[in-house]
Amino acid sequence: MQATGRNLWVDYLRSAITVLVVAHHASLAYTTFASFDPVAYIRSTNPVVDHQRWIGMDVFSNFNDIFFMFLMFFIGGLFIAKSLEKKGSWLFIKDRIYRLLIPFIVLGTLFMLLAYYPSYYLAHQSWNIEDYVKDFFTTEAWPVGPPWFLWVLFVFNAITAIMWPVLRGPFAAISGRVSSLQNKPVICFFLLFGITWILYVPVAWSTGAGTWTGWGPFDFQLSRFLAYAGYFLLGVIIGAGDFNSGIFSVSSKLVRHYRYWIVLALLLFASLTFNSYFNILAGLVKQNLLPANAAWGLYYSIYAASCTASCLAFITVFRKTINSPDRLWDSLSTNAYLIYLVHYIFIVWMQFLLMPLNIHAFFKFIIVFVVALGSGWIISIRLRTINLIHRYC
Repeated sequence: MQATGRNLWVDYLRSAITVLVVAHHASLAYTTFASFDPVAYIRSTNPVVDHQRWIGMDVFSNFNDIFFMFLMFFIGGLFIAKSLEKKGSWLFIKDRIYRLLIPFIVLGTLFMLLAYYPSYYLAHQSWNIEDYVKDFFTTEAWPVGPPWFLWVLFVFNAITAIMWPVLRGPFAAISGRVSSLQNKPVICFFLLFGITWILYVPVAWSTGAGTWTGWGPFDFQLSRFLAYAGYFLLGVIIGAGDFNSGIFSVSSKLVRHYRYWIVLALLLFASLTFNSYFNILAGLVKQNLLPANAAWGLYYSIYAASCTASCLAFITVFRKTINSPDRLWDSLSTNAYLIYLVHYIFIVWMQFLLMPLNIHAFFKFIIVFVVALGSGWIISIRLRTINLIHRYC
């Protein structure tokens, strides 16, 4: 996740998604569907749930949730092939242990202990540290929080590295074929949509769309695990070739038509939102005009298409519009990894501190977002003055 300067537009895209992650978590205390479980706060929709709610937060959080982690895993795979060719499998895995696994276990655990403390207070009306720590590792089963992404990404990295001698040739060949689609945007869309649908919809049907599972801090979203793996591998495949002059060439029709991807992404997400708000498919089922299974399949097919279009929109917008470096973007890109690691502390504590204030949910969201992003950014700059952290984060 470290910014490297190898591809400016990818670094800026990755940092922009990090900002979306911060904003997404800032919004979850203020959605109309938010709920808090005092018996085990880990079962809550968010560690803090405010009495101020706004449906606009539902729309914002739902839009993010549909695509941004899929895109994060895709970006996480883009430079794997070149890094493996440069370092070899075992040096690559060692590097990923330092970059991903150790920060996940050490910093992730420490930061989540700090982050979830207000949740324990809301559930038990007590600040007893000893009881909190016991509850954290027992009742709450070691909440992982946002750093879950790091251990899953590490596993994908390690498996790819171990199998690289076998994968190298086929991936290079497939990468060449993918590059040949640079001027076939419709085919690109339906191929990515097909991959998304196959890897996500049947699993979500069998396991439940929001199902999580895991052991201790090694939690992951069961319904999306195959889809995340697929997007990661797609990133590895595309990264095995020169994607800047191939599939993501500025002159390609896929990139030149970025405005169409924006429109398509908005239209598909709007259709999902209108359906949820007006209960269109549910109404058809209730009137026996549509079987329940068909309604579910139709909804999640549109969901998969929305994910596909949003990913393509973000990729092509950044590829087309990022042409020169910017000091602010450079700083954000450099510090994005640590912002991702520390932001949740400020999110939860600010949501907790703002609970007594009787102001609109949107303004609370803005305050939480600005404080969390700004504080994470400043702390990252300071932490990166330490050589060890600067080297791996």
